[in-house]
Amino acid sequence: MVESSRSALKRWIGVELKRLRQRAEYERADVAERLGKTAAWPGHVEVGRNLPSAADLEVLLTWYGHADRIQFFRTLLSRAKKGKDWWIGFSDVTPEWFTMYLGLESIARQLSGYDAMVVHGLFQLPEYAEAIIREVNPTLPDAEVNRRVELRMARHEVLTHRTDLEPLQVWRVIDEAALRRVVGGPAVMRRQLERLIKLAELSNVTVQVLPAAAGGHPGIEGAFTIMDYPAEFEDDPGTVWFESRIRGTFIEDPAEIAIYRDDLTRIQVNKALKPDQSIALIKQVAKEITR
Repeated sequence: MVESSRSALKRWIGVELKRLRQRAEYERADVAERLGKTAAWPGHVEVGRNLPSAADLEVLLTWYGHADRIQFFRTLLSRAKKGKDWWIGFSDVTPEWFTMYLGLESIARQLSGYDAMVVHGLFQLPEYAEAIIREVNPTLPDAEVNRRVELRMARHEVLTHRTDLEPLQVWRVIDEAALRRVVGGPAVMRRQLERLIKLAELSNVTVQVLPAAAGGHPGIEGAFTIMDYPAEFEDDPGTVWFESRIRGTFIEDPAEIAIYRDDLTRIQVNKALKPDQSIALIKQVAKEITR
């Protein structure tokens, strides 16, 4: 069973109930009438704002034709009620739109994607992360910058330490431009590249480099992440995530997710260097960075 991230489990329960309702060809108004709820109740549950009761779950799953999943949902509901979100201690520096991403990252089985401008947050050194945060938000006080760096470093636990799950499988394709962009100065950038090389030695981490010579590619419009979940979340198509400076966006429609999966596969297979070639290029770039 997955770790108890309350927010992530609430979201998954809601999203899955929505999928099952749609497959059964019912409207939210039908659900409200069936359970004797307000018109707003189904929507609040399906977006993860509220949790349904165990009794309501049983009625809905039976009605949707999935009575065989009642026990699984009951277990999930219990864990969601007892669960805690590990980042609560960082609420002072966590934008509301980012909290759900943190929850999903904490329970995901695999996180894969393309990084266009900078090294992914799960791979960043504190000094590298600090330099990025200061460049994007030059007026932030030092205390807040430090807290944001601490939050980013705390996320790294998913790579090596998770109580109820295997370490997160991470597969990132990093644009060569991100490797050559000297963030934080030459010394910091060299250490960051050395960190990438070390992480790539982990059995759950795969790093590929998209060389500049590759030209145009399916990710040319920007970075994105695909999150896949444990097998217990049967039929879950995953989630696509991308973010701007002021907000993040989730894509949950299976057809749209399939487009991003196809794009990533094309980048990995047709455009990016193989993992061993990628590490060789990272080492080369590190040597080329001058003081």
